[in-house]
Amino acid sequence: MSRDTYTRLLETAMDLIWHSNYSAVGINDICKQAGVTKGGFYHHFESKASLFCEATNYYWESVKRQLDALLSPTNSPLEQLENVINFVFAVKFGDDPDNIPGCPFLSAGCQTGQSESVINDKLVEMAKNNLKYWQQLVRNLQAGGYLEGDIDPERTARILNQYTQGAVSYARVTRDIAGVKSDLPIAVYTLIGLKREYWFATKATWEAQPCCIKKPLPLFEPTAAAASSAS
Repeated sequence: MSRDTYTRLLETAMDLIWHSNYSAVGINDICKQAGVTKGGFYHHFESKASLFCEATNYYWESVKRQLDALLSPTNSPLEQLENVINFVFAVKFGDDPDNIPGCPFLSAGCQTGQSESVINDKLVEMAKNNLKYWQQLVRNLQAGGYLEGDIDPERTARILNQYTQGAVSYARVTRDIAGVKSDLPIAVYTLIGLKREYWFATKATWEAQPCCIKKPLPLFEPTAAAASSAS
């Protein structure tokens, strides 16, 4: 039961932060939504920041499993590239212009800035982990002879990551998911230095799978499971 409480707090925190924001979600809100007492909360976490860091780890493990599948050596480098583009579409953009997911944890980092160093350190760690996958993709394409010129995998990975984060912000402001999705493959091909004969030459082998973030919860109203547990 203790592990169930721990997991429920992690998932509730992710849902609330995803569909609201870090600053607006308090410990009382998380406990109410999860059907957990504040004593139960503090049994597992020292603070909201410590819960956030654990939730970040929990979220990353879910994403990591999917990234490992995207870049599996059973896929060709071009298939890996198309898989990553599809993954970005599914996880960061979705289909609802009024609810573009992006990354709630990076959004939280923008809200807290440098005021909570433990959160900033955790987000820097997650960003570095994410960059390793971009670097792996670039190196795989490079080794296969698909790229133009002498590409620096580390710098290219940073540029690709920065571009996708910026594209999310642009889509949120303009609500133009279709336009961004149309432009994004061409931007990635260009930034990564993909030879023109390989643009749109291969189809993805990966299909979107549910991430650890599920459909929106009604904010601050206990779910049936939580209400049952609370009673």
